[in-house]
Amino acid sequence: MIFTCSKEVLLKEISIAQEIIASKNAISILSNVYLETGKNSLSIKATDRNVYFQTEVPVNVVESGSTTVYGDKFLGILSSFPYDEFEFSQKENTAVIKPTSLKKPEYKLKIITSDKYPEFPVSSSSFFEMPIKEFREMIQQSVFAVSDDETRYYMNGVFLEKIEDKIMMVATDGRRLAYISKTAGSNIEDFTGIIIPPKILNTIFKRSGDEGLVSISVSDKSIYINFASYKFSSVLIEGNFPNYKKVIPENQDFFLTVKRDEMLNALRRVSLMVEKKSHRIYLGVSTGKMAVYSEESEMGTVEDEIPCQYEGEETTIALNYRYMEEPFKIMTDDEIKIRFSSAIKAITIEPVPEKDFFHIVMPMQS
Repeated sequence: MIFTCSKEVLLKEISIAQEIIASKNAISILSNVYLETGKNSLSIKATDRNVYFQTEVPVNVVESGSTTVYGDKFLGILSSFPYDEFEFSQKENTAVIKPTSLKKPEYKLKIITSDKYPEFPVSSSSFFEMPIKEFREMIQQSVFAVSDDETRYYMNGVFLEKIEDKIMMVATDGRRLAYISKTAGSNIEDFTGIIIPPKILNTIFKRSGDEGLVSISVSDKSIYINFASYKFSSVLIEGNFPNYKKVIPENQDFFLTVKRDEMLNALRRVSLMVEKKSHRIYLGVSTGKMAVYSEESEMGTVEDEIPCQYEGEETTIALNYRYMEEPFKIMTDDEIKIRFSSAIKAITIEPVPEKDFFHIVMPMQS
């Protein structure tokens, strides 16, 4: 196999492939990237056996063939390669990478034959489409709330389901919940709720843009997601996702509104004195103002104050600092509403005006 290619064309794709690869062991086929030349194109594949990635890039094919190369080293070679164009050639059990018009530098990289590479799954279900901008927003507003507690594996992913004319993403770790819904297109067939591992969602969010459509297919054990020249698939998490509808408050009598930037800045200032183990902060709300302060610790304490729109009884709510900061960081609206019914029941964080997402946080013991 021999081909020539622009370094910049290949660098981005190998970077994505390396994100997918789990193993750093040079002798493992799963630490290698699969390369196969077609007619003026190069097919690239990578997998950790749970997440699969493939794409194609234009190259000048001199001699067709296929092989696999150690992804980490190949990415390092491309990143540091001093010229725009390079030649890739395969000689027995070695890949040679060098400039197209010079002899040096010349890298010789050990390969593993492509016939040992895992087969990629193919969807047997139909695909539906939605704007990729909406899909990215769904990922952004949910994936951060996924639990990292491996003993509750069924909360280690984002729940995706379709109900009537809505498609929803929900994530929870038992102390908070993130919810977002979008109008489902007419081409979306009903499917049973699934749990998607965050790895594939984080990669897609990082590597996709806001233009165009994303195609999605759901089967019993896998999800397939295609956009632009990229094809991703992932094994789903098995188990029963918690009944999130029971967590969503039906009635919350009180609410306050704050400026997003003012709240974020106050949280950051107070975080300097937050006890690192509990992450506990307090919100003291009264007419026209909110006090944001840390609990007393060996290092001291801090109290800040910001204006808010609130009319009601003075209330103090203890909350996890991180659980408050993360929703405020990913929302882009100028004004945010916080709903609550009492200091010991769940609060709801949502944009003003209301949109198709919200975040729920359970208070801590004072």
